[in-house]
Amino acid sequence: MREGTAAKVNMAFIVAIVAVATIGGFMFGYDSGVINGTQKGLESAFDLGSLGIGVNVGAILVGSSIGAFGAGRMADIIGRRGVMMLSAILFLASALLAGAAGSSAVFIIARIIGGLGVGAASVISPVYISEVTPAAIRGRLSSVQQVMIISGLTGAFVANFVLARYAGGSTAELWMGFPAWRWMFWLQAIPAAIYFLALLIIPESPRYLVARGQDERAHAVLTRLFGEAEATRKVADIRASLAADHHRPKLSDLIDNTSGKVRPIVWTGIGLAVFQQLVGINVVFYYGATLWEAVGFSEDYALQTNILSGVLSIGACLATIAMVDRIGRKPLLLIGSAGMAVTLATVAYAFSTAVTGADGAVSLPGNNGVLALAAANLYVIFFNMSWGPIMWVMLGEMFPNQIRGSGLAVAGFAQWIANALVSVSFPSLVVWPGLAVAYVGYAFFALISFFFVRAMVNETKGRELEDMVG
Repeated sequence: MREGTAAKVNMAFIVAIVAVATIGGFMFGYDSGVINGTQKGLESAFDLGSLGIGVNVGAILVGSSIGAFGAGRMADIIGRRGVMMLSAILFLASALLAGAAGSSAVFIIARIIGGLGVGAASVISPVYISEVTPAAIRGRLSSVQQVMIISGLTGAFVANFVLARYAGGSTAELWMGFPAWRWMFWLQAIPAAIYFLALLIIPESPRYLVARGQDERAHAVLTRLFGEAEATRKVADIRASLAADHHRPKLSDLIDNTSGKVRPIVWTGIGLAVFQQLVGINVVFYYGATLWEAVGFSEDYALQTNILSGVLSIGACLATIAMVDRIGRKPLLLIGSAGMAVTLATVAYAFSTAVTGADGAVSLPGNNGVLALAAANLYVIFFNMSWGPIMWVMLGEMFPNQIRGSGLAVAGFAQWIANALVSVSFPSLVVWPGLAVAYVGYAFFALISFFFVRAMVNETKGRELEDMVG
């Protein structure tokens, strides 16, 4: 949006369609977080050890990596909205099947199906939001995606806690003869159905429509968003940004025609995606209850701690919404990297003091339990005011129009592979070499991410999508 057009922006319509698109973020968060309180149920139902738990928890990530990679390309074929609708169907199918699973194999299949939806939603929702919002407030509106992801996680934590408390434990019988942990999955079907129905009322991305030669439909959508004059200009700008390549977007566009190498902007996107996971955030999201029980917390208190982390995360994301279009993306990433490095190192120190009592119970001596809890929640705050939302904002806006779908496909795939490596390895790391060493590793990657941002990331604040180069 150019200067002077702000008065014609239909903010009510923009906010409405962003709200619908970010339900995908809520589903992403809920599907990722619901596993947190179900691990005792999985262990007892399927007789799983630490490796088996890692595989069952990590199964969603296999689907997510495939979904993220395929969704970027599919979004260039069937549209952004079409991919989000497919994600909603996958979420619904996964919720019903995971809750009903009679074996580990069926459960893994169900979680892979859900992962396909998570991966697709994780990359397409930010793209869609960036393509329908004005540049001046794009960062704020794109950051809502992370708020909804954390809201989904927190919603799952709250639902898990309530169901487990009501039943008397996650493995205790709840309704119709089924244990609480199964209902934790079935409950997800409700927001999945709402997501699908809500998607029926929002328009397709105008940039996708221009890329498919449907300029009149794109003009109609842009007119509703920005007014007649701005719509005409934007269609022309989008058409011009695509015309230089004289072909529809494809995966090979990620290769620079002059050098024959992968474009530098693609490597930057991959780096942002991978570092977001290597700092270990999903250890907190996926294994929060297990993590705190490992150092002496009861199941009930561990589930409450998850809720606290979720609430703090939402607060941090809201702070980012207020700052991202004022101070920019890069400064927030740098602050987050530095803060995470310090807090993760503090968590590692606290866990290094863990002792095992005569009864085999593990605890943190003195005030180190409080120190670990405070540092872990400060870490969550730093992540969610920086790398949590900003990585998705950057990936949604940093690529030129011609390679946006393909760039997101590759970066999203890398993000979920890194997520899988961290998440699947964690249960074994708890056993050996231990929590302290694991958190030292996450702190190291947080430190490296600081220097990566300084060297590789360019500011995108206030720039039109048609002006992005790479």
